[in-house]
Amino acid sequence: MTVSVLVVDDSPTMRGLITAALRRDPEIEVVGSAADPLEAREAIKRLNPDVITLDVEMPNMNGLEFLQKIMRLRPMPVVMVSTLTQAGAEITLAALELGAVDAVGKPGAGTTVQEAFADLAAKVKVAARSRVRAGSGAGMDARPAAGNWSIAADHVLAIGASTGGVEALLTIISAFPANCPATVITQHMPATFTSSFANRLDKASAATVREASDGAVLEQGCVYLAPGGEAHLEIGGVTPRCRLVRSDTVSGHRPSVDVLFRSVARLRRPMTGVILTGMGRDGAAGLLEMRQAGASTLGQDETSSVVYGMPRAAFETGAVQRQLPLGRMAAAILELCGDPSAVARPVA
Repeated sequence: MTVSVLVVDDSPTMRGLITAALRRDPEIEVVGSAADPLEAREAIKRLNPDVITLDVEMPNMNGLEFLQKIMRLRPMPVVMVSTLTQAGAEITLAALELGAVDAVGKPGAGTTVQEAFADLAAKVKVAARSRVRAGSGAGMDARPAAGNWSIAADHVLAIGASTGGVEALLTIISAFPANCPATVITQHMPATFTSSFANRLDKASAATVREASDGAVLEQGCVYLAPGGEAHLEIGGVTPRCRLVRSDTVSGHRPSVDVLFRSVARLRRPMTGVILTGMGRDGAAGLLEMRQAGASTLGQDETSSVVYGMPRAAFETGAVQRQLPLGRMAAAILELCGDPSAVARPVA
């Protein structure tokens, strides 16, 4: 099936580059382009595209405001195209919260057009098959999970996510109490975005969230997000620490969820593994190793996943003990990470 795309960007040069990159894929047809949201609105009515690529900064109405209108009035798959700057990263993360399926960075200093748009066509095709719904902006009005949770001090929680993971992780982490289990996360995301995302999660949660650094000791009440780009996040040591390992991609990614899960599986302590929405199979093999090592494992269900790829692969390999909708995931995680010696705690 051919995927029809509308390219929205105020730069004629950028519209041309995006169009050229997409037209290299025979399964994609660029049916039109627009220079601003007003033109885009008319083009959407006229062309009814399967997917929109949307610039963040445009005249008349910025991309974030336009996305909000799209998701409220006519939800459809949107892939954001952003400058790889701090401001661009923060706006793009807000767009992913609001319901954009994915994002790519524009070519910039040290990045060629071919490198920047290498996976644009693949992301557009995944977006066309995704479950689109208006995002909640879950992290911005977050409340800690109700009740006094008794969490085992030595428990390690590992989470993996990809497409759709921004909103999923905000939903889960924003519900964590200040004494949450030591949590490690690999989310497929450009390097420029992970620091901003860690800050967003930190503001949304009672827990402390930070980008993982090499040698950082895992502590209860803290969440460690793998930096994007050059290294994999592993956990090791008698006293578990973060290790940033520079090596080739694994399962097509760096950082890879499989690498994180496999390292956690080798820890001699209680552990829980969770795999969330995302395309591909990254994490399935690693989560199976965790389960075989005695971990409790959860997977996001098909209905609540933006892309039911990674959770499906993990479920079909037998790595997932229970599938749950996103709204029930945080409580189930906290229950699994609970201190077995506690007399009472909230039940999922």
